[in-house]
This record gives sequence, C-alpha cells and structure tokens, in this order.
Amino acid sequence: MPTIVLTGGGTAGHVTPNLALIPALKSAGYDIHYIGTQDGIEHDLINDIKIPYHAIPAGKLRRYIDWQNLTDLFRIKLGFIKAFFTLGRIKPDVVFSKGGFVTPPVVWAAWLRRIPVIIHESDITPGLANKLALPFANHICHAFAETAKHLPANKAVHTGIPVREELRKGDAQKGRELCGFSSDKPVLLIIGGSLGAQAINKTIRSVLPDLLKTFQICHLCGRGNLDKTLSQTDGYAQFEYISDDLPHIFAATDFVISRAGATTLFELLTLHKPALLIPLSARASRGDQILNAQSFKNTGYSLVLSEDDLTPDTLLQSITDLKSKETELKNTMSEWSDRDAISDIVQTIRNAHK
Repeated sequence: MPTIVLTGGGTAGHVTPNLALIPALKSAGYDIHYIGTQDGIEHDLINDIKIPYHAIPAGKLRRYIDWQNLTDLFRIKLGFIKAFFTLGRIKPDVVFSKGGFVTPPVVWAAWLRRIPVIIHESDITPGLANKLALPFANHICHAFAETAKHLPANKAVHTGIPVREELRKGDAQKGRELCGFSSDKPVLLIIGGSLGAQAINKTIRSVLPDLLKTFQICHLCGRGNLDKTLSQTDGYAQFEYISDDLPHIFAATDFVISRAGATTLFELLTLHKPALLIPLSARASRGDQILNAQSFKNTGYSLVLSEDDLTPDTLLQSITDLKSKETELKNTMSEWSDRDAISDIVQTIRNAHK
C-alpha cells in the first residue's frame, strides 16, 4: 500500500482541498498521513476525520521588517528538523502540499529525503510559501489557467481546485432549519473568511435592518466575531464557522457575499451560486484575492466590490445589482466546464512515484 503525506494549513482554503482529495486517495489505496501545526485550523479539521496527524512548529513568512521574523526563523528551522524526522518515520512514497506557512519545511525535508513532492497553487499568482517550495517540487498543480505563465512549463499541471463532493449533496430544508429560516424569503450567505472578516462583518451589521426586509441572512463571521446583541434577531443567524453542515447551508442559499479566496470561489462556481466578491485589499494581503475576483468578474461568474469602496451604501447597491443579475450569472456559470480536479491531481500524484 503506497503512503502519502498531505500538508497545508493556516486557513481553511489550505485545508479543504486536501479534505476533498482524501476519499479519492483512500479509494486509490493510499495510507494517508497529515502534517500541520498544533494550533492551526488544519488540526481540528483533520482530527475530525481520524487521519494520523503529525504536528510541527511553523513560522510566518513575512515580506516586511518585524522583530518576530527572528523568532519565526527559529520556528521554521525547528519545523524543518521535525518534518525531516517525521518523514523518516512515516516513509511516504509521495508528499502533497496545499500551501500555507507550515508547508515549506515539509517540502524541503521531503526533497532532502528524495521523496517526490506535488504542490498545488489555488491563486492566479503563486504565494510566498509555494514560491519557496517550487524549486524542490516535481510538479505544481494550479487552479486558474492564467497561472501557467508564472510557473516553469515542465512542472505546471492545470487541474483546477478539488471541491468536496459532499458540498453537492446538501438539503435546503435542513439548511433553513439550522438557521431557523422559513422558505418565504431568499437566503443571503455571508462568508467573512478566516482572515480579515471584520470589515465585512461591520458593514453587514450596519445595514442589517435594510437587508432583512428582503433576505434571511446566514452570517459566517469567523472565530471570535459573534455579536451576541444580534443573537435573537429574526431572520439572522450567525456562526463562527460551519463544517459538517456546510452542504445544507449552501443548498439553502440563494446569494452569497464572500472574500475571494480561490477555494471558496470554485466551490461557489461548482454550485452555481451568484456572489458578490469583496476581496482582501492590497494593504492586508499580497493582492491575490483582487486578481482572483477580477478573473471571476471578467468571466461573468460574480460581481465585485472593492474593499476600498466598501460602505453601507455601496454594499446595499451592490446587493441590489446582484439580485437583479441572478439569472445572467447563473446562466454563465452553467456554461463552465467543470474540470475533474480530484482525478487529475490523484493521477499526477500516482505518476510522481511510479
């Protein structure tokens, strides 16, 4: 039985594609292990599905001067050493890395042990973690066709993003029951994201009375961002994060407001959900979400509102536009040819260790 190590973490977008791959990897006969951090979101998500989990230290990779760079360099070194010995115990045939700060030490250690490595890039331009991992990888799978121009031709494989099959199997009635909603009004789902949710949360809540005239609102506001003063508001349900019940929430949803992380975008595209994207600004990120959102806008899959332009008035107008363009957006999304990302990635993995 071949053995594979999956790695990726820091945000849900670096974990959920791995979760989507796991059933297919099991069917292909792989013994699966996971390397992540002790306190990252990946720890909870992977432990829920009983995959052997190995924690290593990780340091944040910053592009700016910060005193924590010194301590994080030490953590990165420790992470590399622990990854090296962990891989020595597991003896995997291949490593698959989804990105995030935990992954470069794992990739470097795998290269040193001559273990084939496949990495995956979700965004249009590679993130820093994948840039550091790329020289040591056999192949890099990518989600957007536009990404190929940023990658070595001999390593790039256009696969799309793995989307969990269970997301297609939600029950709309169960979703409404989870939120305490009726079937009388459309449901607007707000996905604040695991990072940078505050700007969206604040603006949504400032216009809540206006929105509730037209919509029922399910608000995924991020850890620590619940507003207890709104807990009894009729037609408004808030959660920090939803995992197992997310398919039911999606099934009940008519419209979405979201950040523009690539994993979420491809989930919305797969489910044909009209969305207003509010990408993280360049001040709070490297600008990857702005490029992702622009690509989806250009292809007619979503509308976009810049965070720099986000106000209560612009948000309300953009939601009005979204509702008016529902049919147009759904028609365009229905013409999208869904790549079988899971099969393509599993085949790439198998080819790497033949």
